[in-house]
Amino acid sequence: MNLMVTVLTAWGYELSLLELLAFITSLIGVSLGVFGPRITWPFWSISSLLYAALFFQWNYYASGFLQFIFIAGAIAGWFGWGPKGAQPKRLTKRDAAIWGAAYLVAWFSLYPVLKKIGAAASLTDAFGFIGSCIAQFLMVIQRYESWIIWVIVDLVYTYQYWNGKNYLTAILYFIFTLIAVAGWKRWRNESAISRA
Repeated sequence: MNLMVTVLTAWGYELSLLELLAFITSLIGVSLGVFGPRITWPFWSISSLLYAALFFQWNYYASGFLQFIFIAGAIAGWFGWGPKGAQPKRLTKRDAAIWGAAYLVAWFSLYPVLKKIGAAASLTDAFGFIGSCIAQFLMVIQRYESWIIWVIVDLVYTYQYWNGKNYLTAILYFIFTLIAVAGWKRWRNESAISRA
């Protein structure tokens, strides 16, 4: 089966079967993540494999490598969440400050590397890569703050992919932003209940 076959052309945009399948599996996986069932993780893995192929094709190298981190996170999440799913908790203020500082240092360290190798959208791709790694880790360890990071990262990726004329993926990341807001609210409420 040729996954690069064009399934739809609209306004000059050619949608491949690969991008369509990546879109569908990503949407399912992220949507399930809001509710915290363990089944979210296999969808993350499948969509990550599909998007890895696309991102390397589009020269978004950090986004491509990120998909393999997502797969590792999905394996850890599957075992870490257990059969009952996520039990959201909150970071301490100190931990949140450490993660924030680490984010900034890592972002500004990765950016020149991506620029040097000729990656597309080096600044936003570095920002998204680092933010996604942190958000993924926090999600695996069931911290509600992961969703706050997802909101910011997804907005940046929406801009990046729209600007790169990868329209369906840009729309997907805009939908991810809305889902992340819902996840933020739900996990915040559940983490508050677990503290009581």
